Amino acid sequence: MSGDGQTRGTAEEPAYLTGFGNEHSSEAVPGALPVGRNSPQRAPLGLYAEQLSGAAFTEPRAHNRRSWLYRIRPSAAHPAFTRLTDGRANPALRTAPFTEIPDPNRLRWGPLPEPEAGTDFVAGLWTLGGNGDATQRAGMAVHLYSANASMTDRVFSDADGELLIVPQRGRLVLRTEFGVLHAGPGHVALVPRGVRFRVELPDGTARGYVCENYGRPFALPDLGPVGANGLANPRDFLAPTARYEDVAGPVEVVNKFCGHLWAAEYGHSPLDVVAWHGTCVPYVYDLRRFNVLGSISYDHPDPSLFTVLTSPSDTPGLAGVDFVVFAPRWLVGEDTFRPPYFHRNVMSEYMGLIEGSYDAKAEGFVPGGGSLHNMMSAHGPDRETFDRASAAELRPQKVDDGLAFMFETRWPVTVTGQALGAAHRQRSYDDVWQGLERHFRD
Repeated sequence: MSGDGQTRGTAEEPAYLTGFGNEHSSEAVPGALPVGRNSPQRAPLGLYAEQLSGAAFTEPRAHNRRSWLYRIRPSAAHPAFTRLTDGRANPALRTAPFTEIPDPNRLRWGPLPEPEAGTDFVAGLWTLGGNGDATQRAGMAVHLYSANASMTDRVFSDADGELLIVPQRGRLVLRTEFGVLHAGPGHVALVPRGVRFRVELPDGTARGYVCENYGRPFALPDLGPVGANGLANPRDFLAPTARYEDVAGPVEVVNKFCGHLWAAEYGHSPLDVVAWHGTCVPYVYDLRRFNVLGSISYDHPDPSLFTVLTSPSDTPGLAGVDFVVFAPRWLVGEDTFRPPYFHRNVMSEYMGLIEGSYDAKAEGFVPGGGSLHNMMSAHGPDRETFDRASAAELRPQKVDDGLAFMFETRWPVTVTGQALGAAHRQRSYDDVWQGLERHFRD
């Protein structure tokens, strides 16, 4: 049996709690949440109290991520995990540290090829590259996924990092320990480190991107001189309401730990949390709700102005990884080259395209594909875009025919051998800048 504490919606359209980083609480059965104590001598309804800590116990209250879960069986009651070494291990899924030599070249890929029949989300993960060291909780990885089967009697968790999932084609239903999230193209889902979940595909197939963040949890960026409002509004982040599974039978629980997949067979579903409260929770966010800010006089704004979420480092203003979205917006700058300008950057940038086109590229950058510009690699608009934008009549222009994003990181992204050798890598990417002629007049 299963239950939910929804005040509106159905199993297919669950109710949500609003607000990023809030102390949320939800119960699928009235009275399941204890009052006044987190771990009373006897938890209500015969449940077990368990704390999920997404931060060290002693981190400042403003940064501390933890949730109390009241579940039918404690997570500790499970058999030993065994490392997956057969065909279920997914050799295409890699974790930092990466041993390949970092490549300074500009790289671009088309979409992932279609997977074999029966490929679920875990089996469909494919690593493009990353940096840092998952065992040291520093850095990030860029994965793509392509799947055509729902996870059945299988649950996944990632002890190495939190997962920012960016669907590009096909909807996802994420059944988590906290409840149900729906994420389709144009949304992102954020699953904290260690949270167990199952991915179902209501459309039969799905494709997209994943940022695995080994470092500090994603947070909303400080607004600074922007003031009180703008960018991503906290209330637009939706957390699930409690929904539990009380199901007997074999369930394979797969745990990604220090770069390897381990599995144990449970005799019940681990998604059996009847009530919960805390700040370490999964979210879904609609990228079209991003409140874009920009120049209303001249010059193209820096991409940092499009930051949705940031994983801070020990250096103020320097992120382990930023998640940036180029959402629909107006361009009105006078005497301004409106597409992204030519630049070299100390940060490294992986860009993906969810739908439509991107205003800095005339061709080749397609939905489901992506490009990597590592630190200090020169990049910017291709020749056709430069010629068009340089001669354009500068009237107010609505950019609403595409939705692109960027994972921007402090360290170079080391590309995996499978990504460098992939058939869908565009080996003539450098050619897009050919033909940028000399216009200098002395």
